[in-house]
This record gives sequence, C-alpha cells and structure tokens, in this order.
Amino acid sequence: MQAIYDVPAPAKLNLFLHVVGKRPDGYHLLQSIFALIDWADTLHFEKRADGQLARHDQGDALPADDLCLRAARALQAQSGCSFGADIHIEKRLPAGAGMGGGSSDAASTLLALNRLWGLNWPLEKLFSLGLSLGADVPFFLGGRHAFVEGIGEILHPIDLPAMSFAVLKPSQSISTQQIFSSPLLARSNSVAIVAGFPAHNELRHELTGKQKSLNESSSDQDAKPVVLNEEGIASFLNGYGRNDLQKPAEASCPEVVQALRILEAEFGNSRMTGSGSAVFARLPSDYQSNGLPSELQKKGGILSSDKKTWIDGLPSNFHARICRCLDQHPLHGWA
Repeated sequence: MQAIYDVPAPAKLNLFLHVVGKRPDGYHLLQSIFALIDWADTLHFEKRADGQLARHDQGDALPADDLCLRAARALQAQSGCSFGADIHIEKRLPAGAGMGGGSSDAASTLLALNRLWGLNWPLEKLFSLGLSLGADVPFFLGGRHAFVEGIGEILHPIDLPAMSFAVLKPSQSISTQQIFSSPLLARSNSVAIVAGFPAHNELRHELTGKQKSLNESSSDQDAKPVVLNEEGIASFLNGYGRNDLQKPAEASCPEVVQALRILEAEFGNSRMTGSGSAVFARLPSDYQSNGLPSELQKKGGILSSDKKTWIDGLPSNFHARICRCLDQHPLHGWA
C-alpha cells in the first residue's frame, strides 16, 4: 500500500457537558455525551521511504506543528517505523469551535498511518498513544457515539436516534485554557446517571478516588452499545443537561451569546459545544427526511448552494451547517 486517500475526520457535538471534579494535577473531570456528526475534514496520506513527515494544507494554512503532525511523529517514534508520509489536509472544520477538529484529525492520522505503514497496532495501543496527544483523541479512535467520563478517556459506547442539528460557529474563537481557568466555571452539583451502565458507580469511585493517570484510557468499545431513546435525549437537551463551560464562554465571547439567541429564537433550543465557540440546536424531525421545511424556506433566510445551511438573519461572518448524526465513525473497525 502506497497511499490512502479521502480519509474523513468528523466533528463531534457535546449534547451536554458537566464538570464533576478536579484532579490533583489540575485536570478537570467531566461527564458528557459526544455525538459524531457529518461535518468533517478530509485527509490524504502518501507513504515516503525516507522517513520524513510533511503536511500540505489544501486551504487555509494551519499552525506549523499541529496535532496531526504530532500524532504522526509519536506513532513513528513509538513503533520504530522507518517510513514517513506526505499528509494532505482539506480543512473544513473551523478552529476554536469546541468540535474536536484537531483531535479528530490526529485520530484519523493514527488510524490511517497504522494501515499505511503496516503496523497493525490494536485499538487499545492506539488509545494510549492518542490520550498522550489530547483528551478527545481516544473518542475519535473509538468510532462510536459515547458517554464520556474522566478527562475524556473513559468511553461508554451508545447508540443515538437519528438527529439533525443547526451548528453555528461565530467568527471569534475561544481558548480552552481560558475557559477552564475562568472564575465563572462552576462545578455540577451531581453526576449524570445513564441507565445501562451497571458498573457506573464503581467507575465513578475510580475516577474521583483513585484518579486515573494521563497515560491510561479505557473503553467499552467491544461491549454492546447502550441505546439512548428519544426520551433520554430530550432529558439531556431540554431538561437535566447543560454545558458548564457555557457561562464563562458567554462572558468572554459576545458572539457566543448572539449565536445562542439566533438558534433559540429559530428552533426553541440552543447550547454551546465543548469549550466553544460553536453552538448548536436540535432541529425538528422533518429536517431529517425532507430537508428544509417549506414554511422555513419561505421566511427568507440564508440557504447555501448545497442546500444544507439555512438560518434566518445569520451574520455573514458566521460559519453555519445543518449536520446529521452519523451512525458511527466512518473509520470504525480500522484497528
């Protein structure tokens, strides 16, 4: 195998995100549902015999040493592989959005180079390497929607119903470090209880008592996914759930407030994903099967050329997409 083309790196949305504690090393303990969506970057990989790693940006220039290159170097170093790669990135996901774009690129890089270089590492070995790169990387390696705990390394696979979302990314971006250091960051008073995980209480004790180290990750990926039905999703989106990072983000980024108000007025719900600045709203069910409802098309908003984006009164400097939940990661089963 000399090349692998058209490798997707999809984004995620946090349907809720609760801060439930803090480790002695300063890392915050989280609980969240991560949902994979069909907004994605695309990567292409060509094997090199000289051991060099080079990234080629097919769009806006990325930072010189991004997470994708760091992932490639880490895999090369730990495996002792003598091959290198030319990595081409078609960047579509906005940076600083809280949608995991960089982590997803890194995960897809690990999965693709594991194949291209013939390493045949098992998923568990990639998990450990991925966690050393970033807390969200194991999720994208896992290949399924997940109920997530710890700093992001404890994954419980779940199945979600078919859903569509309007996603807005303001022109402003937010530093994750800035959000987690904000005095406005509040800790949730209670942890989430998700039916279907029998060892949940024991796992929570492990997280808050024993404090998993940064080089450990665990996953129930081989277990049968827990199915969250419409009632369960509604409870997270409309009642119990929230994003504990949203208040400090609103204070530091007025455009987050603006985006939330646009979606709330149009769809009756809105929430920030991750540490922001992207926000989302769940759309009515007729978006899933019939595209844009005719009564909304008549109201005069913005409809993109691909007929996937429509939001009334959207500022011209906002990124917008109407996205759908994936059944699973397109690279599920690659390791």
